[in-house]
Amino acid sequence: MNEGPIILEGVNLMFLGMGFVFCFLALLVAATRLLSTLSIKFSPPEKSANASKHVPAVVTQDDHLIAAISAVLHHHNQKTNKQVQA
Repeated sequence: MNEGPIILEGVNLMFLGMGFVFCFLALLVAATRLLSTLSIKFSPPEKSANASKHVPAVVTQDDHLIAAISAVLHHHNQKTNKQVQA
């Protein structure tokens, strides 16, 4: 039984498959870069930071969420410290 040609065909198939995958990935990277460049070029301009200097004085939902998370973490840390000391 001569295994040489079978191994050679396997290696050939391996390189062929790796070549196709490499070409596909190279095309994918090129297309991604092209679309990124086009989207940056044709995107609307960003608003300047000077136009949005007004800071609302009201308490927002986020402030309540931050306070609740801080209270939960403080409670958890106190509970954990009591367990470690015991």
